[in-house]
Amino acid sequence: MKKHEKFMRKPKTSLKEIILGGQDGLVNVLGIVLAVATATKSIKIVLIAGLAAAFAESISMGAVGYTSYKAGKEHYLAEVAKEKKEMKEVPHIEREEIREIYRKKGFKGKLLNDIVKHITKDKKLWLDTMMLEELRLCPDEYEKPLQTGFLIGITALIGSLIPLLPFFFLAIVNQAVIIGIILSVIALFITGIIKAKVTVGNPLKHGFEMVLIGIGAAFVGYFIGLGLGAI
Repeated sequence: MKKHEKFMRKPKTSLKEIILGGQDGLVNVLGIVLAVATATKSIKIVLIAGLAAAFAESISMGAVGYTSYKAGKEHYLAEVAKEKKEMKEVPHIEREEIREIYRKKGFKGKLLNDIVKHITKDKKLWLDTMMLEELRLCPDEYEKPLQTGFLIGITALIGSLIPLLPFFFLAIVNQAVIIGIILSVIALFITGIIKAKVTVGNPLKHGFEMVLIGIGAAFVGYFIGLGLGAI
């Protein structure tokens, strides 16, 4: 691989998919668990509703992930074709666009001319520069839509099962709900810390932020359950 190709590549997005699938699955199913448990007080009904939601959620998230990334890949390829056509038919305009990109970065004079000349003499580098610098599009983000969809679906299923675990082992609904919430808080907090470690940020802040967002959304289910249980 050429040096410029390594430079053009953005980091892999696996962490984003893992957080997306896992958090979405956990929060949605926790909300359902809280609603059903509050309304029915039945372990069996909670498990049936929770498992149905877990599998439906994972399949849905996986399908949405696949179709959205596939659409992104198709859009990227269409933009590549458009840029190639413009480089062939109006190269002087495309060169000026490269010049303007690097002028805005603070380059000027002979150095700017050398940069433009270096980039535009290599058609692959020229195309990659236009795609990333002008259009903010990177092929790595849409490289494997099927694999991305599968990853989102699996992590959504794993996340969905976390708040359900206590209901497999406990006979008292309230105890299972409390432990399910505790497990969910721990999972969300750890996810926030990992996110901060891999990206940039304060681990504790990210951890608490993930917990507040996730549990806050899930507790909507609790209030729905209270209302349904009162009917």
